[in-house]
Amino acid sequence: MSGPEHSNVHEVLVFHEEAGVDIALEDTPVDRFKESVLHNETLDLTDVKITSPKSVPPRLPPFKLDPQTSVTSIAPIPPDAAVMAAREMAKQAKTLDELRGMLARFDGCSLKATAKNLVFADGNPQAKVMFVGEAPGAEEDRDGLPFVGRSGKLLDRMLAAIGLDRTSAYIANIVPWRPPGNRTPTPQETSICLPFIARQIELANPNILVCLGGPSVQTLLRTTDGITKIRGRWFDYDTGTRKIRALAAFHPAYLLRNPLAKRQSWRDFVALKKALAG
Repeated sequence: MSGPEHSNVHEVLVFHEEAGVDIALEDTPVDRFKESVLHNETLDLTDVKITSPKSVPPRLPPFKLDPQTSVTSIAPIPPDAAVMAAREMAKQAKTLDELRGMLARFDGCSLKATAKNLVFADGNPQAKVMFVGEAPGAEEDRDGLPFVGRSGKLLDRMLAAIGLDRTSAYIANIVPWRPPGNRTPTPQETSICLPFIARQIELANPNILVCLGGPSVQTLLRTTDGITKIRGRWFDYDTGTRKIRALAAFHPAYLLRNPLAKRQSWRDFVALKKALAG
């Protein structure tokens, strides 16, 4: 099959895959809407008896919480409480491995329930430079590693152009779980995850931090300026124990949508190379 119908079917399949619908329950499709219409058309109500109010079964008693049951298993943690819990947990991590384990156990972010994997980091945590994006996509969620899709392959080529690779760089995201459908993380989700990435940067302790894309720049460098206005500029990122030079740069995904911006991004990476050499 080809043409518009094939394109529509492909888009529908991609939509269902991103929404997590990837398992067929029956061998052949069933049109539930058609079944409902046929059922309503053939339904005979002549012998149906109306139940009197007196025959309605009594209401169930109010639900009471078992003292042994965790409240967090019944209702999500309120956002403010989740942020506080994230701060307390992140502070306790003494190593990156401990931090990863804490994130794996943390249930304060609802994105964890819909993601396939925790996407913590890739590359060399002892590297001089650390790259931080916004959130993982479908490929990253599947593999459990950041920047492995199309934008990740472009990032690899950009690194290679200045003599770097994943053995000489450390790569992570602000949000370590993929938002459903690759949507943008909400401000609440970003706030909940921020203490963990802040601690991750502090523990990795790079000489240079590269914030990839507007959301990463605005969240980590605390600015409201857009990425097209401040890309290529250097900032000081304060970990609380030291200040790290931070560079605002385009996200590779932006470059895939706007190829003309690659020239500006190349200048930024040349500046990064000089800073690493110095």
